[in-house]
Amino acid sequence: MDDTTRGKSLLGEFLSTRRAQLKPADVGLPDYGDRRRVPGLRREELARLAGVSVAYYIRLEQGLSLNASPQVLDAPATALRLDEAERRHLHTSSGDARQRRRRLPAERVTAAVRQLVDALGDSPVVVLGRRSDILMWNRAGHALFAGHLAPDSPDRAATRPNTARLVFLDAHTRDLYVDWPRKARDVVGKLRQAVGEYPDDPRLASLIGELTMRSPQFAALWAQHRMRAWDMAEYRMRHPTVGELDVLQHSLPVPRGQGIRLVVTTAAPGSASQAALRLLNQTLQPAAGTSAAAHPAADAPARVTPSRTPSPATSPWDLAGRSTRSAVGWPSSSRGGPTTDSP
Repeated sequence: MDDTTRGKSLLGEFLSTRRAQLKPADVGLPDYGDRRRVPGLRREELARLAGVSVAYYIRLEQGLSLNASPQVLDAPATALRLDEAERRHLHTSSGDARQRRRRLPAERVTAAVRQLVDALGDSPVVVLGRRSDILMWNRAGHALFAGHLAPDSPDRAATRPNTARLVFLDAHTRDLYVDWPRKARDVVGKLRQAVGEYPDDPRLASLIGELTMRSPQFAALWAQHRMRAWDMAEYRMRHPTVGELDVLQHSLPVPRGQGIRLVVTTAAPGSASQAALRLLNQTLQPAAGTSAAAHPAADAPARVTPSRTPSPATSPWDLAGRSTRSAVGWPSSSRGGPTTDSP
């Protein structure tokens, strides 16, 4: 598929899907019941609400007006009741495909990013790429989100864990979120935004295809064309070591990072959830004789006392009295866990 065809597909699918999700009653139009042949608004109805000609709106849905001005696009965006993230996606999808094409740089974690992660101390931190690949995590981030994976798994570019795969295909991650459907919607919405920003990324397209084939839940959510902004989200987590905790996940863009973001997890000061995060950190003493640089992806500061270390054969996941096998039947990371995120 060439760039122009891909641009037409993105814009047309988005407009037609969102139009089908709006009922006449939602916008104050009469509903003629069984006589309607479409599930949502007709093109003519939406064009009238947007204040544009029917012919022009049809051209938009067919992807034949890829150079529409922002002012023109704001009209159907308002009629479709799009939020800020969805409006941004609409504008990105409608841009001239020839201008949009660019070579994507390789994703890497710079020394400046590692310094920033170190400066965040014991807060769980995960560094994500534009496809939601995990490029790096500190010790707390690894223990909170994926203690059943090898700590150095982000170092291997070909088999890095991916948060979308983990949420939809990994049993442990599904159990980690009390309201898993909400987390799933957020993940899909962010991937939708990524596709709009990086439509020429073949690995991103491959990821979408894989998840669509392997997860019916992902396929159903993907077909809804909903967007989610990368900002802040609150979740209740059910951690196998420290139990339930309410956390905020803050998404921070890296300057000149080409889509790279830091996801920092915090809890309310003085809360039981903050105490749970502190307890989790107390289980992360490095093994005796092992330096903090043993897992360069973690970049953990060497400031703990080796004499308080658990046995090297004991992972933080074992301290809660759980089996040393993960929720998906893998050995824990301290005993040679898997090197990829695929179950």
